[in-house]
Amino acid sequence: MPTTNTSGRRKTAVARIYLSEGNGAITVNGKDYKEYFPTLPLQYIVTQSTEVSGSTGKFDVVVNVAGGGVKGQAEAVRLAIAKAIVELDAEKKPALRAKGLMTRDDRMVERKKPGRRKARRKFQFSKR
Repeated sequence: MPTTNTSGRRKTAVARIYLSEGNGAITVNGKDYKEYFPTLPLQYIVTQSTEVSGSTGKFDVVVNVAGGGVKGQAEAVRLAIAKAIVELDAEKKPALRAKGLMTRDDRMVERKKPGRRKARRKFQFSKR
């Protein structure tokens, strides 16, 4: 089986993955995923696509991820793995879609406007 490569994005995080047959090792930026994502919720997010599709321990995943925070990066990796699994076996797509793993979450941080403190927050008004 040749290597399948896909990408996933969330907020400003971009994950590029290379999925190949193996024993379930996930490497993120040269480290094991449990070292890169130290908390259990983030580790669950990363492995969620393989668990839902029933392919835990079948594929080795090499990930390059950049930008954003750890939560956004974990969700970008999850989307990329889901897309790669569907590319190999299209029959797993309905199960992944039912859990919401095939949809790219397009919510982004709203930009700051001029004359405002933040995107919508106005400066404090003081009547002297």
